[in-house]
Amino acid sequence: MTGTKIRLPGLMMIAVSTSFWALLMSLPVAVMSAEIVQGRPSVVLQSLVARLVVDLNGGAIGDFHLRDQPINPLHWATPAPGDAGIHGFGHFLCLDRWGPPSAAEGARGMPYHGEAANVSWTLLSEPADRLGASEAQMTAKLPKAGLSVRRTLRFSTKGAAYSVREEITNDNPLGRIYNIVQHPTIGPPFLDETTLVDCNGRRGFAQGGNLPTPEEPTFFWPRALNREGESINMRRLISDPNPDVVTYALEEGLGWVTAITPGQGLLIGYVWKTADYPWVSLWRSVQAGKPAARGLEFGSTGLHQPFPALVQKGRVWDRPLFEHLDAGEMRAKSYVSFLCSIPSDCAGIESVTYSNGQLLLREKTGGKPREIKVDVSGIWPE
Repeated sequence: MTGTKIRLPGLMMIAVSTSFWALLMSLPVAVMSAEIVQGRPSVVLQSLVARLVVDLNGGAIGDFHLRDQPINPLHWATPAPGDAGIHGFGHFLCLDRWGPPSAAEGARGMPYHGEAANVSWTLLSEPADRLGASEAQMTAKLPKAGLSVRRTLRFSTKGAAYSVREEITNDNPLGRIYNIVQHPTIGPPFLDETTLVDCNGRRGFAQGGNLPTPEEPTFFWPRALNREGESINMRRLISDPNPDVVTYALEEGLGWVTAITPGQGLLIGYVWKTADYPWVSLWRSVQAGKPAARGLEFGSTGLHQPFPALVQKGRVWDRPLFEHLDAGEMRAKSYVSFLCSIPSDCAGIESVTYSNGQLLLREKTGGKPREIKVDVSGIWPE
């Protein structure tokens, strides 16, 4: 028998046949090691500029901060040290749905916002340099939904930015409808009464309306109507979260949302192709009279309802409210997230554009706008 000797624990040597060795080398390899952060298995990507921590017990992106600025904007519902339970926090993924299951689905165990934040994720490849960025991969299977998701993270070595590509595969023998919504949520201490949220949403509506016209009444960013029919400005949250969830349709090729806290000199933002995510939704929460959370959500649906209601409604403003995946079909979606320092008198962001490996953020001002550049070369989704 020809073969190769390999060393096992205890210094024991055995001979392995060439055919067995070839079979072994042909198998896909899953890298099972992970860094433990606050008692939780995690993937850590970092550079001289920023640090990113991605949880494996639920897949949440729980920490993204500048190395010289310890404030983590995604500090929301963060597990206590030593809590290794599986749940969503910070920026978690809503898949296969956004919002509640139907009564029948809930009775059979389907959780709110789907399974992606309620299952363990497997690390496929540890962070390693690839094409000018630090790259890692992880995956999860959603048994009730019959879907699987493969996530590729690319972390910039030049700036405080990363990209995420998620491949959603229908493992069912039949086609099915689904939704995917990114659910980044900012919380204190980054979030306070001075925090300003900006986006390029256009026409919007408050969640909670009844069929057949849940999108009525409509309004335009940055205005919204509360339950009493009063017009409010969605850019700032002080003490009244009414309305608590407002959704806007996107009309440009790129969608974006930013949040700044001028006194902390810090901005967090997201940008994506509207072909991937045509809706942006803003969730607001107040506790003890203080801002407690702001969701900067973007996704494939703009209606926070179970699938029977989505099917009944079909579309809002000629935009779909769900997607279809055929049996065995895979669909990929991407986004970029970034942090940057801002002047203490920054009044917000008017626009975000991309060109030649850079994001250009233009300040909202009545005078000559200042511009902030974020290097995303090497991570921008093609």
